[in-house]
Amino acid sequence: MKTSRLLSVLLFFAAVSLNAAAQTHANEVLAVAQRVNNYFMQKYEDPTVPTNVKKIRPSSLWTRAVYYEGLMALQSIDPQQRYIDYAMTWAKFHQWTPRNGNNTCDADDQCCGQTYVELLPYTGMSEEEQLINVRANLAHQMQTPNPKNGSLYGWWTWIDAIQMAMPLYMQMYQLTGDKKYLDHGMKMYRWSRNECGGGLFNVKEGLWWRDADYVPPYKEPDGQQCYWSRGNGWVYAALVRCMNVLPKKSKAYKELKKDFLLMSAALLKCQREDGFWNPSLVSTNYAMPETSGTALFLYGMAWGIQQGYLKADVYRSACDKAWSAMVRVAVHLDGFLGWMQGTGKDPSAGQPLSYDKIPDFEDYVTGCFLLGAAEYYKLLK
Repeated sequence: MKTSRLLSVLLFFAAVSLNAAAQTHANEVLAVAQRVNNYFMQKYEDPTVPTNVKKIRPSSLWTRAVYYEGLMALQSIDPQQRYIDYAMTWAKFHQWTPRNGNNTCDADDQCCGQTYVELLPYTGMSEEEQLINVRANLAHQMQTPNPKNGSLYGWWTWIDAIQMAMPLYMQMYQLTGDKKYLDHGMKMYRWSRNECGGGLFNVKEGLWWRDADYVPPYKEPDGQQCYWSRGNGWVYAALVRCMNVLPKKSKAYKELKKDFLLMSAALLKCQREDGFWNPSLVSTNYAMPETSGTALFLYGMAWGIQQGYLKADVYRSACDKAWSAMVRVAVHLDGFLGWMQGTGKDPSAGQPLSYDKIPDFEDYVTGCFLLGAAEYYKLLK
């Protein structure tokens, strides 16, 4: 009897200790996310200043828009008025308008709209008033075929575009209840998945070719398929961001969930022993740590575990390894992120990567990191 009681007491305190350790770990994740974000906000103190990488671009370009996705994710676990003020200053300066105006059909130009939608609760404005330009832009695209391929749905010819624009269609569907956004967004997704270049999603392997230039017979130098890490990360994150705002019983949700599960299984097999993913997922070419893809895969896997779609006893260790690897190998003391791959479209972009190298754009990798950190924090909590 005494032995049984002693064992019960020991088990109780062990459980309390484990819970406390997890709580401490969650707080450590938040502290790292804050450090990374503080570095960025201090370096780019005025969010209205245009970027100047080879040429002047407005700060509503896609690289900065992805940062704000990460900032809003940080806001969800660490509410601070300064985050909202920073994002609001940016959005107001750009007049809640897609980059390059309402007649653009470029997904990169539409990415900023995702944060415009997320800021709606903080403005006191109506959806019709605040998002009038987003509405006009999507209305224009939904009736404009791509002249390069003749398809009304053939605008997302590269898989990055799925992350840049597809969640915006789903957000507008959630906001308005108008099914035209859902239907058109899903048709554009299916066109990229099944038709572009013969279909950019390799269902058998659960991974995506970046665009029609990389489908077979294209090969990496070692003879393997070219599955770009960050490109697959963009799609993986887009699936999560879309499912987050769709009804779980809807046909679209189930369709995206199926692809999410296929990707999750494939990505798990590609993770390196050190916790990172290579820039080229199944190839030995450019075998090295890479932060942006790793952060996006952490984002998706941590979300999937929380939804009960991914088995924790299988995927939790992948999340732990990914986070530990980034903190240990990529995050500098001042919050700068190393092993960042610069802009491009394949594993060769921005090479060689390193711990100290500053890429052409820091903003989108910071956004990817914050997305992963916020979702991992939620998992630990």
